[in-house]
Amino acid sequence: MTADTSPTQPSVETDDLDGIDPTIYHRRWAILATMCLSLVLIVATVSSVNVAIPALAESSLQPSDTQILWIVDAYALVFAALLLPAGALGDRFGRKGALLIGLVIFAAASAACAFMTSANALIACRAVMGIGAALIMPSTLSLLQSSFPRRERAKAIAMWAGFAGAGGAIGPVLGGLLEENFWYGSVFFVAAPIAAVAFVASAILAPASREAVAHRLDFVGAALSVVGFSALLAAIIEGPERGWTDSWVVVGFVAAVVGLVGFVLYERRTDEPMLDMKFFRNRRFAMGSMGITVTFFAMFSLFFILTQFLQYVQGYTSLEAGVRGLPFAATMIMVSPRAPLIAAKIGAKRAVAGGMLLVTTGLLLMSRVQIDTPYLYVAICLVLVAAGVGSAMPSLSSGIVQSVPMHKAGVGSAVNDTTREVGGAIGIAVIGSVVNSIYRSNAASAISQFPAEVQEVARVNIARALGVLDRLEAQGGAGDAVAGLRREVQQSFVDGTHVALRISAALVAVGAVIMYRRLPDGGEHSAPTH
Repeated sequence: MTADTSPTQPSVETDDLDGIDPTIYHRRWAILATMCLSLVLIVATVSSVNVAIPALAESSLQPSDTQILWIVDAYALVFAALLLPAGALGDRFGRKGALLIGLVIFAAASAACAFMTSANALIACRAVMGIGAALIMPSTLSLLQSSFPRRERAKAIAMWAGFAGAGGAIGPVLGGLLEENFWYGSVFFVAAPIAAVAFVASAILAPASREAVAHRLDFVGAALSVVGFSALLAAIIEGPERGWTDSWVVVGFVAAVVGLVGFVLYERRTDEPMLDMKFFRNRRFAMGSMGITVTFFAMFSLFFILTQFLQYVQGYTSLEAGVRGLPFAATMIMVSPRAPLIAAKIGAKRAVAGGMLLVTTGLLLMSRVQIDTPYLYVAICLVLVAAGVGSAMPSLSSGIVQSVPMHKAGVGSAVNDTTREVGGAIGIAVIGSVVNSIYRSNAASAISQFPAEVQEVARVNIARALGVLDRLEAQGGAGDAVAGLRREVQQSFVDGTHVALRISAALVAVGAVIMYRRLPDGGEHSAPTH
């Protein structure tokens, strides 16, 4: 049945579209699917490479430990550091154009990564992938605002948030599947054809969208934000490896403070700021930013621990471990689209605080795992955490992007994305440091029984210790003695996870209280239009 769009019988489609072209409106769900494809691609890329680390370490690239770290982190660092400037460029010159250019850069760099012949070249290509991702991610969310009217926007953002969370769980499965059946480079190469599909779909479906009045580019603000976030993330990444008092790490944090404080001061004084600091006076924007940071701190730290627990403690392969993270992805995809209805019934602050309390519960239960804990128990913990994240994230993301004017949609989306990346990076660094510190302390007795020449290697982390034990076993070492040492090493890691997950749970619980007290239920949902 065709809607009657005559003047005498106006329809919902023509009268309630908030200025959206009816053609765009009618293909809005296809646009959402296309944006979610691009989103899952760049989120999964962060986590999928982790499963290829053992193969990379043994490859002809012969990377050092530091190079392996930067093969993983160069992408995330450049990605997060460039999000705000990339969002501003999309607002100024066109969000669809930024998305398409980003997909081209991402696809080309992904394909190149697969065939690099040196570790440094691979790190450089991963950094270029980060440039593409920074152009893509803010555009996916801001283009949804140009495709959905206000009455449907919260639902669209909720589905976007669900796939954003699911991408982190999908990555290890995809990476493990490829790494077990092909060469390590396939983990990088697979992104190229997927990006090509997203490019064609976006070119056909996505609406042209940009700020109505061209504003002057804020080059100083962009430079300060890049310096600040780059230095912050570099210091966070290097801290656990070098030590938090290492001179390079300290310099990084000092540069981050100078850059970010300078950014805030400059943005408050300039006439046309890239990110207007007045946005933070809106409690939905400010609390949304804080809530996402805390939630992604917990989510990334959980996956950091889970991947190692399943592989190093319970003995699963990388693919088997990845598959066992799928309950998280499935729950996110099911719960997130329903989050706006929950928030409408009980209020945003109750939905967010309740979701964060579910995350807290899941983390506390997960902190009780032991070496022989059945997987069903782990799956229940994952479902609880995912249900909590899926309940909280849509309201938090919606609070950010709908609190800024439409002409700043790209920057608003970039703030949403930056808080995710920074929260995740801090979570991995802090929780990783806690786990390793307790592991080294508790495993000291067991490691002292290793051959003297490998004790220092085994002390680094559980992966190195188990590698040493595997070699001893292969060389015909005493089976019972090696098995006993293996269990002591694994228990030391489990002890570390207990403390780390409780710290994460405590942080999320505090966040839940703050959200309940400070996050508004209404009145600040809609973005100003000027």
